[in-house]
Amino acid sequence: MMFNPKYKFTHDEVRIIVLALVELKNQLIAEGRYTDAVDDLLIRFID
Repeated sequence: MMFNPKYKFTHDEVRIIVLALVELKNQLIAEGRYTDAVDDLLIRFID
């Protein structure tokens, strides 16, 4: 599945989004919840 972004983000915006997703992932792990959706988003933003 190809991901065709609808929005263009600057480098700084992507950095902020990735940091927020990492923080969310850590919170979910601490709560013992699944992180699959966050992992998918991280992969899309990091690539």
